[in-house]
Amino acid sequence: MSVSPFRERITTEQELRDLMGFPGEPVVKKVIDHLDPHCREFIGRSPFLLLATADNTGACDVSPRGDDPGFVHIVDDHHLVVPDRPGNRRLDSLRNILSNPRAGLIFLIPGMEETLRINGRACIFQDSELLYEMEVKGKIPKVGIGMEVEECYIHCPKAFKRSHLWQPDTWPNPADLPSPVQMAVDHMKLPLVSQEKVEER
Repeated sequence: MSVSPFRERITTEQELRDLMGFPGEPVVKKVIDHLDPHCREFIGRSPFLLLATADNTGACDVSPRGDDPGFVHIVDDHHLVVPDRPGNRRLDSLRNILSNPRAGLIFLIPGMEETLRINGRACIFQDSELLYEMEVKGKIPKVGIGMEVEECYIHCPKAFKRSHLWQPDTWPNPADLPSPVQMAVDHMKLPLVSQEKVEER
């Protein structure tokens, strides 16, 4: 077993609070338990979200989901649906939800530094009537991820301001970025899988 490099660990909430303090009243009061008109508009304009799940052992996963703005279907003030579009069939998020329904969502809108965070209980369903409403180019999702909203709140823009994420003049030259194709080839270490074949896929 390797020796951990992390020392002076904080192991209780009291230690953490003594160091970091408590949130102010506005931070606490901004959390609501339903999708009001503001949340509905935010979700309707968002083309991208991050879905956080964990299995019943605590093993975590965060999965990106994206489509045209409005791809997430709002059923009512307490329920929404994320369509499950075709992917790599790992099914990490779906398998996690089967063993632990707790899930979190972060919605992003390009150019907007605030995000919308939603926490609640998720399920997987095949309701054809709901899924039909999320048809894209003649394809209806095989399943949807249903989310029961328990917490919903706007998140401050500090992370995006610090990272300059939406400022194109700070973006790196694409030629200087790591090669996803080469990374995939090196990680797979499969003798018959070349960089050319991965690029073709």
